Amino acid sequence: MSAEDGVEVMIATPHANEVYHYDRQYLASAVKYLQSLVGDKPQIGLGCDFHLSYDNIQDALADPWRFTIQGTNYLLVELSNYSVPPQITESLLRLGQIGVKPILTHPERNPILQKSLQRVLDWAEVGTIVQVTASSFAGAWGEVAQESAEWLLKHDAVHVIASDAHDTKRRKPGLREARDLAARICGAEVAQNLVDGNPRAIVNNQPIPYFPSPVRKN
Repeated sequence: MSAEDGVEVMIATPHANEVYHYDRQYLASAVKYLQSLVGDKPQIGLGCDFHLSYDNIQDALADPWRFTIQGTNYLLVELSNYSVPPQITESLLRLGQIGVKPILTHPERNPILQKSLQRVLDWAEVGTIVQVTASSFAGAWGEVAQESAEWLLKHDAVHVIASDAHDTKRRKPGLREARDLAARICGAEVAQNLVDGNPRAIVNNQPIPYFPSPVRKN
């Protein structure tokens, strides 16, 4: 389904948290096996859905490239739906100090951040890349998530749109629809950067081409 949608590269992002142990060597072999089943398209890489907990942060500071996307400097970071403490900003800055570029995943779906989206602008201002789920723009996660995604986009605080696909029915892959919906807000060129230019730079460990300063307006 992703290949038919035009996707060239997918990143597998198994969780690393108190429930799921992240064994990079095992997961790399699993991705290799999966690629053999899929064929040449799309190419499958390995990353991590890194939960920003105290223990995880210590592990990442000791060996950050165990968790990053394809051994690049980019790390997908997920926050808890139940608590987003003030120390998160310090944690993001600490990762940046060791050369890791955090990518904050789906803040528009986080019930705490939905009530304080200005915090996401604060993190973007200090270099955090913000990734929004494609289906949020189509309302698949509810009206509040859709409005939050659109609000972040209007405030120049979205840098990547990703599928966050889990299956072929309920959480399907697909970026084309989200790109077209985003284009109505930010224009076709920016929308293309969100699904292609920036993600392509990330998997190639290059600076992302589109990273505006967040707009502070209502």
